[in-house]
Amino acid sequence: MELLQRLLVMLTVLSLLIAILIPLWSLLSKAFLDNKGSYIGFANFLTYFGTPALTRSISHTLFISIVSTLIAVTLAFGYAYGVNRSQIRGKAFFNAIAMLPLFAPTMMHGISLTYLFGNQGLITTGFFGHLPFSVDIHLYGPVGIIISEIIYIFPQAYLIFITALTVTDFRLYEASESLGAGKIRRFLTITLPSIKYGLISAIFVCFTASFTDFGAPQAVGGQYNVLATDIYKQVIGQQNMSMGAVVGIILTIPAFIAFAADRFVERKQRSILSAKSTPYRIGQGKWRDRSFTVFCWVIALAILTPLVTTLYASLIQVWPYKLNFTLAHFDFSHVAAGGLSPFWNSLEVSVLTSVIGTLAAFIFAYFIEKTRYLKGLRQFGYFLSILPLALPGMVVGLAFIFFFNNPNNPLNGIYGTLWIIVLANIVHFYSVPFITATTSLKKLDREFELVSESMRVPFYKTFFRVTVPMSLPAIIEIAVYLFVNSMVTVSAIVFLRPADFNLASVSIVNMDDAGDTAAAAAMASLIVVTNVAVRGIYQWFVRKVRRRTEAWQTHQ
Repeated sequence: MELLQRLLVMLTVLSLLIAILIPLWSLLSKAFLDNKGSYIGFANFLTYFGTPALTRSISHTLFISIVSTLIAVTLAFGYAYGVNRSQIRGKAFFNAIAMLPLFAPTMMHGISLTYLFGNQGLITTGFFGHLPFSVDIHLYGPVGIIISEIIYIFPQAYLIFITALTVTDFRLYEASESLGAGKIRRFLTITLPSIKYGLISAIFVCFTASFTDFGAPQAVGGQYNVLATDIYKQVIGQQNMSMGAVVGIILTIPAFIAFAADRFVERKQRSILSAKSTPYRIGQGKWRDRSFTVFCWVIALAILTPLVTTLYASLIQVWPYKLNFTLAHFDFSHVAAGGLSPFWNSLEVSVLTSVIGTLAAFIFAYFIEKTRYLKGLRQFGYFLSILPLALPGMVVGLAFIFFFNNPNNPLNGIYGTLWIIVLANIVHFYSVPFITATTSLKKLDREFELVSESMRVPFYKTFFRVTVPMSLPAIIEIAVYLFVNSMVTVSAIVFLRPADFNLASVSIVNMDDAGDTAAAAAMASLIVVTNVAVRGIYQWFVRKVRRRTEAWQTHQ
């Protein structure tokens, strides 16, 4: 059994090498070659930084990311604070609304803003002339990108803050109040220090997500280029793969820095809860509750309005001239999507990604976390497993092109098939499922494995009879996470899909480029409805599973 476990650990690390590190090396080396494959050193980098139009994209991307992060983090903290630290009504509703942008492709946020603030938008035209005033925010450019990015990254910051605010020892507040500290002083000396690591993590996560996003700049960026759209233009528009690799590396550098800083902060973080800690108790505060009720409703409406507008626009005959309801835009046969096949293709890819990715993440996490052999190799495997957190989706897609499109690669056969799309999705989103699985496995007492070993029970029997049943809620959560993200992603797969195998999220880009905005809105609405339905089924199913596993989880 020891030999078998050693072999499986080595196979795990080898799989991660082939799927993650070697393709990334292919991307890195391509940046130093010309389009004919000859080594030219740093010539591509010199060309890039010598082109003002291209270098402006760096400053544009930094500006968008910084502004979007500051606004989104501020709003998300206020929203999370209102949900967690006040007695407002409808907390479950506000929590659900905050999660909605996660179920939509980022292109959808841009499309919805077009219907609201575009040249023929509801607000730009004063509700089609029914109001005595109109508002033009000059959507196409940095303003539109920033608003879209705020909607996109808001849920990620909210999730971090709601978790950070939950783990606070109320005894600290009682002690400070007894010493005469006021509410503002308690907020500055207890609340902010207690969530400082969450705040730093939220900043890094939001900055990285907005820095590497492709959908929003593509939808409402206009002529305002950013790095993600530069890659798309270099690879798709000009077929300049070497320059695309250069932009990919530049796009990855800030993401790596943010990733490294976030990991450093996480290692420094120490729990502020002890066995004697008491949960936070919300006191009475009429004006506080009223203020947060208004604030949370404003944010909730700001999230709901674009989504509802997109759904409404997909049901309108001709925006804004014929406002009759119709389902014609859901017939995609006469637009760039070419029918409903992209949606069914996305369902197929998402299901495969969910099933295969969940198996890979949980099994790899088991061999890295639960086995006792080859410690150094397992630590290297852990590093490879969290590395995708720092890789933008477009970089993953480019790396796969350079690696799997090589005729000398024995795995070349999967290039141009749906399997490379599935693999790209798994690699792109692998880190979060891996960390989720690792966290779940750490909760299980090592005595299970030790007792099984002492009784000469094979480890795989313990795995199937004990580990999997007790980790089932986490396994289902991983599956849903992979499904939802596979449905909405664009960046990792836009370069990899075969010409005859379109996907729903990519077809939204194509339809929007072709001017079929209503059809793009209809496809985006289908994706959102599908993801919300899957999440609802998950919530129902996991409640049933937890009833069966709760006794296992609590028994010591």
